[in-house]
Amino acid sequence: MTERETLKRWIGESDNVVFFGGAGVSTESGIPDFRSTDGLYHQKYDYPPETILSHTFFRSETEQFFRFYRDKMLYLDAEPNAAHKKLAQWEAEGKLKAVITQNIDGLHQKAGSVNVLELHGSVLRNYCENCGKFYDVETVKNSKGIPKCSCGGIIKPDVVLYEEGLDNRTLSTAVRHIEEADVLIIGGTSLAVYPAAGLIDYYRGSRLVLVNKTPMPKDGMADLIVQGSIGEIFSLI
Repeated sequence: MTERETLKRWIGESDNVVFFGGAGVSTESGIPDFRSTDGLYHQKYDYPPETILSHTFFRSETEQFFRFYRDKMLYLDAEPNAAHKKLAQWEAEGKLKAVITQNIDGLHQKAGSVNVLELHGSVLRNYCENCGKFYDVETVKNSKGIPKCSCGGIIKPDVVLYEEGLDNRTLSTAVRHIEEADVLIIGGTSLAVYPAAGLIDYYRGSRLVLVNKTPMPKDGMADLIVQGSIGEIFSLI
C-alpha cells in the first residue's frame, strides 16, 4: 500500500482528523512563502521582511510598514486551491474537526471551512487601535500612507507581528484539538516557527502524517510521510 493509499484509509476510518498547515498550503494559490528560494526573504528591500513585520518597526516606521504590507502581504485575488477545498469537504462530511493554520489569507474560510483556528490572525480583519472599530481589508488596501480611523486612531491589521504573542484562546483551542485528534495531518510547514511548531508535541495518537514537498527536520516523528504537492495529494484522496 502506498503512502497516499494509507493516508486515504486513515481518513476514511476516522471522524476526528485535525489539519495543521503553513505557508505551503497557500503557495499553490499564488501566495509566496517567506522562506522558500523565491520567497520574500530572498527579495531585496531596505530592511528584511522579518524586521518590517515586527511590532517595533510597526511602531517606529509605521508608514514604511504599511507600504510593504499593502505591496507584499495582501493577495486579495487569490483563490482556494485543491487542498483548501478538500479540507472543507472533509469538515462538511464530519471527518475533519479543525483546521489550524499559520496563514493569514483567509483562504480556508473562502473554501468553506468553518472551524478555522488562525494562529497568526488574518489580513481580512483590521481594527482601530484607539476605539476598536472594525475595518475590512479593502479599507487598508486602498488607503494611502497610514490608514486612520474616523476617530483619528491608527488602523492595525489583526495579524500577529514578530515580537507579539499568539492569542491565548486560539492557542489553547488548537492544543485541545491536537490532543484529542485521531489523525493529525501537518502540511505545508517547515515547523520552524515557534510557538506554533511546538503544538505537535501535544499529539497523543499514532497517526501523525507529514505532507510536504521536501524532507523536514521533524520527519522522524511521523507515522506517515507523504511527499509532493499538497493540493495534488489531497485531490486524489
